[in-house]
Amino acid sequence: MRPDLTLPPKLTAGDRVAVVSPSFAAPGMFPAVHELAMRRLRDEFGLEPVEYPTTRRLGATARDRAADLMDAFADPGIRAVLATIGGDDQLGVLPFLDPAVVTADPKPFVGYSDNTNLLNWLWNLGVAGYHGGSTMVHLGRGGGLHPVSAGSLRAALLTGGDMELHPVEVFSEDELDWGDPASLNRAAPTRPSPGWTWHRPDRVVTAPTWGGNLEILHWNLAADRWIRPVEDYAGCVLLLETSEEMPSAPEVFHMLRNAGERGLLAQFPAILVGTAKASSLQRRTASDERDGYRAEQREAILRALDHYSPEAMAVFGVDFGHTDPQWVLPYGGLVTVDGPARRVIAHF
Repeated sequence: MRPDLTLPPKLTAGDRVAVVSPSFAAPGMFPAVHELAMRRLRDEFGLEPVEYPTTRRLGATARDRAADLMDAFADPGIRAVLATIGGDDQLGVLPFLDPAVVTADPKPFVGYSDNTNLLNWLWNLGVAGYHGGSTMVHLGRGGGLHPVSAGSLRAALLTGGDMELHPVEVFSEDELDWGDPASLNRAAPTRPSPGWTWHRPDRVVTAPTWGGNLEILHWNLAADRWIRPVEDYAGCVLLLETSEEMPSAPEVFHMLRNAGERGLLAQFPAILVGTAKASSLQRRTASDERDGYRAEQREAILRALDHYSPEAMAVFGVDFGHTDPQWVLPYGGLVTVDGPARRVIAHF
């Protein structure tokens, strides 16, 4: 595995942080949610957000979004970079980024979904980041911050230390309409959590993480230029989760099969699989459909593992990725997956 990942330093109260939109500029479409998130960043975390020209600019070019990222990383007064939300075209931003700017002053980058592109790009440079914590989704959450999401983001940015993850009792995958002012004051409806399911829990693995959103990883594999030789991932913990687009079980298997044929799946002794999102604003599903979707996805992943990585340990239903609450996890930092004790510990 990569031996040289740099863990950017923690922040202190009063530090300035960049708030950027490397993908979709959701703050421009839903400014009330964005402003709520910025107030909470100040009031709950003691950090001072700094916006950039494309933070609220809908339709900004990839070159302009890249310029904002480079300005944020180049500014010594900015001590972290937070993505507002994901999207679907961040891959086109990567060619306009300058590795030398980032490695001169490594800073924590926080995001997930389409921001898997940037997390992977930073990982390739040897800079660790954090998977999760997009400001619009979890800082702008209707009804208040969730202690799981806020606590793990605080550990990532400010306090550090070890944090043991645990299954949550209830969760939500039902999105609220940000265009409705009432969404600012109420939380989305919840349902009982599916809990964790362990597969081959016969070992203890402490290792750097890599991975993220499966659909984005699949794009990176297709582009090829952003993926390192498979041996560089040997021994890492794979993070794996799917988005609100809800890829079917056959699609999930095919994406993992492609990674397996490349020799990539065989590199990971342990895999954390996020609670699969099974409903969205565009596609509301019934309760039994959601349970069935998650079961079918789990079987698709197990089918791929049985063929390409039969000894791998996996934990399904971990609350990270496109779910609420969301554990913010190290990306390139260490995670311990303790199968015999059924424990997962994030080392911040």
